[in-house]
Amino acid sequence: MGYLVFFVTMSMMVSESLAMPFLKVGYYQSTCPSAETIVRNTVNQAVSRNPGLAAGLLRMYFHDCFVRGCDASVLLDSTPGNPAEKDNPINNPSLRGFEVIYEAKAKLEAQCPQIVSCADIIAFAARDSAYKVGGINYKVPSGRRDGRVSIKDEPTQNLPSPFLNAKQLEDNFTRKGLSLDEMVTLSGAHSIGRSNCTSFSERLYDFSETQAQDPSMDPIFARDLKTKCPQNPRSLDQTVPLDVLTPNKLDNKYYKNLKNHQGILTSDQTLLSSPSTAGIVRNNARDGAAWANKFAAAMVKMGYIDVLTGHKGEIRKDCRVVN
Repeated sequence: MGYLVFFVTMSMMVSESLAMPFLKVGYYQSTCPSAETIVRNTVNQAVSRNPGLAAGLLRMYFHDCFVRGCDASVLLDSTPGNPAEKDNPINNPSLRGFEVIYEAKAKLEAQCPQIVSCADIIAFAARDSAYKVGGINYKVPSGRRDGRVSIKDEPTQNLPSPFLNAKQLEDNFTRKGLSLDEMVTLSGAHSIGRSNCTSFSERLYDFSETQAQDPSMDPIFARDLKTKCPQNPRSLDQTVPLDVLTPNKLDNKYYKNLKNHQGILTSDQTLLSSPSTAGIVRNNARDGAAWANKFAAAMVKMGYIDVLTGHKGEIRKDCRVVN
């Protein structure tokens, strides 16, 4: 019996180690003790100058982890004959915060050459952004290594579009190992940041054959959006805050907006209109502290998606190029 218990325990440990790559909190404690402090200080200075960068850094983490896993492939520059992720229209020109990561990496290379991966810097910067603008703090397991491949078409194949419904969003997150509750919880990152008008204009002007305007959107809210996003814009670069109540504060107001039918994107408002997710939206709207705890846990879990550890990948000297 004792042997059986030992065998089962060992089997569970092996399966867990296969499922969860070896990352650990304080990974750089002996090799570069000030690593996380350097990143946090760099993020704090940048976000103090431009609060919108917090949303950019959170989005960068998401866009990195959902494409090839959390391997900093999103940071690589295109090379002749090999256009990279950062030049996909999903990322270019809207993805922001590259300069913050590059600045943190330069400081780290000066202090601890080729020790801290670009992938870990992105993960630290996302956490530091959540803390700076939302007071959400959590420990980041680290030890990721950087990938050597970045392919322009892959963001389109892996990242959810703003036009998806709840079932399509659930399927997208399930493929990355994230649950329905985690999908709804992570969507709360839309409490900060901005959206291009083109990402939701059809909800205002061209919803269906019988209705010009999406009936799930509050009419007064829609009227206000139309003043910011005219039907025939002079520029395709016009943006609006995703959360009009507290646009620079990471909080649960996003879910309150959804309850008031003031979600900007189809992929936001569908979370209230879908029976599978509506209860999660209401719970997150009701209890901001519980949502913040769930958000932190989901951010940590997302950081395990298809990571490179051990001898896989490399530690880039420059986040823009492979060694």
